[in-house]
Amino acid sequence: MTFKYKNVYINDTATVIGPDEKKGPLNNYFDKSYDELYLNKKTFEQAEIKMIEDSLDILFSKIQKTRFDIDLFISGDLLNQITSSNYVASNLKIPYLGIYNACATSVEGLIIGANMLEKNQIKNCICNVSSHNATAEKQFRYPVEYGGPKPKTTTFTVTGAASAYLSNNPSNIKIESATIGRVIDMGINDVYNMGAVMAPACADTLYYHLIETKRDIDYYDLVLSGDLGKYGKRILINYMKTEYGIILKKYDDTATIIFDLNEQNVYAGGSGPACAPLVTYGYIFSKMRKKELKKVLLLATGALMSSTMVNQKMTIPAIAHAISLEAI
Repeated sequence: MTFKYKNVYINDTATVIGPDEKKGPLNNYFDKSYDELYLNKKTFEQAEIKMIEDSLDILFSKIQKTRFDIDLFISGDLLNQITSSNYVASNLKIPYLGIYNACATSVEGLIIGANMLEKNQIKNCICNVSSHNATAEKQFRYPVEYGGPKPKTTTFTVTGAASAYLSNNPSNIKIESATIGRVIDMGINDVYNMGAVMAPACADTLYYHLIETKRDIDYYDLVLSGDLGKYGKRILINYMKTEYGIILKKYDDTATIIFDLNEQNVYAGGSGPACAPLVTYGYIFSKMRKKELKKVLLLATGALMSSTMVNQKMTIPAIAHAISLEAI
């Protein structure tokens, strides 16, 4: 399902990152960074809440607005019952939609906000996502303190939060169209191979986006997936060529951009809801504002699993959503 937008813009963004991301190649593109994972809080979960709050404070300062000026807050994270987002929303006192599509949550939020803005149901909104390496690894894999070895296909959850302010007021980044993806389950039950789990869903959404918009892959200056990691990235390239006859030339993946895979011990690259928007809002938007990129298709991918179902050896369904961004 694809939507076209005439008058929806991302007016500004705010990005905060953790210590590992700070050591990565994109450090200068983010608004704020932290030197440790606790952020002076008692628990990692409380630290994730603080990351969201910090990103919102930065965004409010940039757009020169307060919470009283915002019609809708859309947010999601990886914790059970999207706990981090819920606690922040309880303090904001803004009408709130809590959403979950795992690592595809960022684009899901942008689509919801864009659709409501296009229909003039709201005048503005803030879309936020967050992830924290210690909270996610503890919940979905082993306890952080366990120190168990992991296979090379494992991805490394990004610590960070990203917020975007959307409205009908023209700016230099326009949301041009979006495609809602389908849930795809290829029968994989390996929690350490998220790239293989999500790549087919990414391919499915990309294919239908091109079909429904009647576009060739070369329409875009960059097709950007997030976050498949270096192995999932290869799978997507091969899958698109084999299944659809589409050659991905101007393509990259946010999981392989946010870290230095040769120097940092992050396995196959980044993951988490914050990975794709951090790279996009920081690094990619910088290129778009310089007119180095004009048309970018962002495909956020998510593995729709739970620790309960993984322990029952169930297969892992996945989804991907696409959003077309244009530099104005």
